Amino acid sequence: MSFRFGRRSEANLVGIHPDLVAAVRLALTLSDIDFSVHEGMRTLERQKKLVATGASRTMSSYHLTGDAVDLVPYVDGHLRWEMGLCNQVAGAMHEACARLRLRVVWGRVWDSELGELDPELFDSERAAYVRRYQRVHGVERHPLDDGPHFHRVRT
Repeated sequence: MSFRFGRRSEANLVGIHPDLVAAVRLALTLSDIDFSVHEGMRTLERQKKLVATGASRTMSSYHLTGDAVDLVPYVDGHLRWEMGLCNQVAGAMHEACARLRLRVVWGRVWDSELGELDPELFDSERAAYVRRYQRVHGVERHPLDDGPHFHRVRT
């Protein structure tokens, strides 16, 4: 199946690092599911609002430097945030980044690069990450599960 980005997705790619844009564009051609570039560059004011509401946990977001995108599945004319669908988009990003040799971190498993993860085991990889996170931060604390988020590893 062939998908194309709409005007909003294209606008949200403006200012994003060219290597990450190339991976996102390639992922769309590889994906079995349509997705939107929901967010790219952020202003400092937007980031402050997201932190205040708990949607982000850092003021050092990769979105502020053009090194991150949020890719949200688009199904039957609607954005869908279910993690199973996000896993499908991540599978396409996994393949695209492997082909382009781009190092990317995914927002479901923050302590590993996407290329180190097995797309067939994304939910298990997430569960293992949660256990690692809770060993450090305590079992009452849960890491952010941000399936749409991808940021490039700065070199």
